[in-house]
Amino acid sequence: MAQPATNQSLKWTPFHDIHVALGAKMVPFAGFEMPVQYPTGITAEHRAVRERCGLFDVSHMGEFELRGPDAVAFAAYVTTNDVSALAAGQVQYSTILNERGTIEDDCLVYRFADHLMLVVNASNKDKDLDHILRYVGRLDCTISDVSDETALLALQGPRAAAVLQPLTSTDLSTIAYYHFAMGTVAGAQAVISRTGYTGEDGFELYFAPGDAQRVWAALMAGGDVTPAGLGCRDTLRLEMGMALYGNDIDDTTTPLEAGLGWVVKLGKGEFVGRAALVAQKEKGLQRRLVGFTTPERCFPRHGYPVYSDGVQSGEVRSGTMSPSLGIPIGTCYLPVSVAKAGTAFEIEIRGQRVAATVSKMPFYTKGSHL
Repeated sequence: MAQPATNQSLKWTPFHDIHVALGAKMVPFAGFEMPVQYPTGITAEHRAVRERCGLFDVSHMGEFELRGPDAVAFAAYVTTNDVSALAAGQVQYSTILNERGTIEDDCLVYRFADHLMLVVNASNKDKDLDHILRYVGRLDCTISDVSDETALLALQGPRAAAVLQPLTSTDLSTIAYYHFAMGTVAGAQAVISRTGYTGEDGFELYFAPGDAQRVWAALMAGGDVTPAGLGCRDTLRLEMGMALYGNDIDDTTTPLEAGLGWVVKLGKGEFVGRAALVAQKEKGLQRRLVGFTTPERCFPRHGYPVYSDGVQSGEVRSGTMSPSLGIPIGTCYLPVSVAKAGTAFEIEIRGQRVAATVSKMPFYTKGSHL
């Protein structure tokens, strides 16, 4: 597929022409030209995923294959979760840290019978690769960037299994949440992964870019599927309290501060950033990521100042008007002494301080994967 002549710096996914034909609003995102929404609009796409099924092009994500006798040991050293606990066919959410213990990226780790795959955020792909390559050392492990050889669709919603099952001979009922299987989808060889970023049941499908058009067409032919863009992907994940790199987490935050201690296995042995996390845990956290709601119909945007006891203590990390709940929701870091559900604080919105209340996450608790 030809790349855009007017902006050679932006890449296209294998589904670019489909998005344009559907009238999607295309925007620059992580080095790609991506659909932020279709003519249906973000709210309609969001509700389609919550109630039926949505189809996301997430081919901008990065994929690294790790191979060799030391692949598991290497993955365990550069991520915080316990990769050795994975059986073939399992997926694991994890974080990649630097020596300071702060987050370089969050990722998924897939364990195949003969290799591993790391799935990383598109905006961090090149940085992540350079970062982890520093730690290969004498380990017998090869790392290959297969991002350009991988198309990725996310079929998400309570109807996802019903839509996908007629297109594959794989019994989807045998694939548990955060597990995967090798199979075919509409005749294309694919990794069928029961994972997602929406809080709904669904599947992420990895396959060759050359099969992109037919897989998309087959999934859409079911008649109960709505194309969905990055806009509603963000509102869906925020309702579930799922972290977004660059907003809720970044290289100034640790997983302990971000409420991701459950993906940190300090007892597994040495890993990048472990010493810093042990020190932070012994000293005690100074701040913690929290969810919040506001009673006013305002839009708590990323970067708005946050005040606790009249003193600025941070800024809004993520914020939106929740399509499912009809209220403003967001995240920010607060001092641990006030980072408790029900605590009141303030957000400055266009020069006015607005009352906000710490809320437990997830905000939305009716997701079909729960």
